[in-house]
Amino acid sequence: MKVLIIGTVWPEPGSSGAGLRMMELMRLFVRQHWQVTFACTAAESEHMADLEELGIQRQKILINDSSFDTFLEENRPDMVVFDRFPIEEQFGWRVEKVCPNALRVLETIDLHCLRQARHQVFKRQPEVVKDVPTSDLYNEIALREIAAILRCDLSIMVSDYEMDLLQKQFCIDASLLHLCPFMFGEQQIQRENPSFEQRQHFVTIGNFRHAPNWDAVLWLKQEIWPRIRSRLAEAELHIYGAYTPPKATALHKPGDGFYIKGRAEDVNQVMLSARLCLAPLRFGAGIKTKLAEAMLNGTPNVTTSVGAEAMATGLPWSGLIADSADDFSVQAISLYQDKTAWQQCQQHGFEIVQSKFNETGNGESLIRRIRQVRENLAVHRQNNFTGSMLRYHHHRSTEFMSRWIEAKNRLA
Repeated sequence: MKVLIIGTVWPEPGSSGAGLRMMELMRLFVRQHWQVTFACTAAESEHMADLEELGIQRQKILINDSSFDTFLEENRPDMVVFDRFPIEEQFGWRVEKVCPNALRVLETIDLHCLRQARHQVFKRQPEVVKDVPTSDLYNEIALREIAAILRCDLSIMVSDYEMDLLQKQFCIDASLLHLCPFMFGEQQIQRENPSFEQRQHFVTIGNFRHAPNWDAVLWLKQEIWPRIRSRLAEAELHIYGAYTPPKATALHKPGDGFYIKGRAEDVNQVMLSARLCLAPLRFGAGIKTKLAEAMLNGTPNVTTSVGAEAMATGLPWSGLIADSADDFSVQAISLYQDKTAWQQCQQHGFEIVQSKFNETGNGESLIRRIRQVRENLAVHRQNNFTGSMLRYHHHRSTEFMSRWIEAKNRLA
């Protein structure tokens, strides 16, 4: 099968959870002996993955340009994966026009409208935000994102919480959704790792361009870390993140044990050396890569109810959960010093990875679902009249706008 993935940016698995996720999917497709092409409008970066090494073809494409139609006609993909809903908005109509029988799949990464809603509530009341009013959830992003989900044949979700939200709050039929959390192999679990005594200090990690991560750093700096440091005078907090801005490096203060370290060249080594991972996320969506990577490396954590959301449904958590600065610091200090509790949380993390983020189970389930939908595509689309209606109206308006922009560019 020929698979075309259209990405927002070239995958950077060392920079973001989205990059790591996209690499998981591409490796899964390659293992099926499918021919995979990754197309992108963005400029290449020094940290992008070496796709050719995996046998994945790269293709530079343009926005609002009929050259993409020619590319589609020449390649004729059997399945097109849109990386986030704005990509479907931009290229969906072209895919349907040139390759109407290609399976259209949306990789959501996380539910953007939920993240936006929580962020807006947080701006009004700066505290951990999990439940949001319907008036905030039904935002402009939701109008676009839900429409894209309906226009696609299948949307891949990472969070069972968001799966449930889409079905109950937005009345999305389950036939259009598929749950596929992280896909980690057994060999990725670092069972032979440093002991409680061999580890020291705290760590947190996350792309600084991601608003929830930046807020977590500020909350640590202003309220949480001073409380921890007052009780653990020799402890240090090491903060890693890609694309470190000046506002972040300005927080670097070794005298207070507060270190801004920049990009982590090897996330596993960073996690393996730390005793605890801190993830004080007050808003956001999806499932958290930093916490999954901590579990892989046997590093317990302290996080919020938002951080732990959908990561261990039905299983004991791999650390402690707290939603206030006082409680968070108390829990962090306690777990940092309690070897027995620490070892128990470490084991819980291994169990979560094996149960929830199993490469074989999650991967095989997704491949089965893709094949099932593709084999019954005509009936599947017939049962999604709302999606057909949205494609008709959206694609017509988007097509005319895109063609107008292209003509305008040629005359410029």
